[in-house]
Amino acid sequence: MSNVRGKSLKATIRDVAEGYVIVNPLFLKSFDRETLRDFYSEISKVQVEIRAERFPTHDILAIRSRNLRLQRLFAATMVIRNYAKERRVPLA
Repeated sequence: MSNVRGKSLKATIRDVAEGYVIVNPLFLKSFDRETLRDFYSEISKVQVEIRAERFPTHDILAIRSRNLRLQRLFAATMVIRNYAKERRVPLA
């Protein structure tokens, strides 16, 4: 598995979900094609994991936290898709 700035992809994606790391074109510039594909696919896996967690029906703050994590990951996928499209990198 690839590393991003000394961390595993999964740890970096968890940081993105929590809001500690922001995915933008400058952040993605250091990625090669394979790492970008792996990063994109790992984000999809983490989104599935978050959605598979039991939904906190009566805890408003937990619902908000869950939705914010999903929103950050979705925004990261959009940035990666546009970046890959500009660089002509197939993600699928």
